[in-house]
Amino acid sequence: MRDGSIGTPLTALTLFQVPGPESWHPSPEFLFARGAGPLFDIGPYYLTTLVQVFGPIRRVAATGSQARATRVIGSGPKAGTEFPVEVPTHVSALIEFESGASAQSVFSFDSKLPRAGFVEIAGSEGTAVFPDPNMFDGETTLHTGGEEPQVIPAEGSFHTRGTGVVELAQSIRAGRRERVPGDLAFHVLDAMVSIAESVESGQFVEVTSTVESSAPLDADWDPTQPSL
Repeated sequence: MRDGSIGTPLTALTLFQVPGPESWHPSPEFLFARGAGPLFDIGPYYLTTLVQVFGPIRRVAATGSQARATRVIGSGPKAGTEFPVEVPTHVSALIEFESGASAQSVFSFDSKLPRAGFVEIAGSEGTAVFPDPNMFDGETTLHTGGEEPQVIPAEGSFHTRGTGVVELAQSIRAGRRERVPGDLAFHVLDAMVSIAESVESGQFVEVTSTVESSAPLDADWDPTQPSL
């Protein structure tokens, strides 16, 4: 994104749609309760990625639906237990960024055809398809009009969850801004709450917070090594 390979980023499409976690999660009730659902469960991964590319979100519009009022736990000691669904289990959001760019995002627990980890960024000179933002590796494909896309392998650390905490500790020790600061987390939460409000109101909702995109990690960053 930063070296201009796709030109100016203009639009994005993200998809996360699965049948729902109740088939495999032994205690999935909280994922269907107020404050959860696919938007708040999975949205942080995709929306943080979009904010990193496009900058802060200006306003959102969204629709939502609920496939059924109850679900049944499919595994574990509570298998067969029915529980209520309190939130939309499918959310389609239209996102406008302060830069003027836009994105369309789907967050769904209602699809029998799983499609997850899809993040496509279209720019003035090309299109980039990212790996799953819920994972920590995977290649990127760059489409610039040629017969075959350019495949860009992942580089750097492949350590998974918890590396953000390590980087935070290193940042505090070094006296520099952490790469996952509180204002980034707040802005993404603000955007998700605004999307939920738009589902209920049927109107565009302004996102009042703002944030700056974080600098990328250095390719040679290693969370297992001490940082002074």
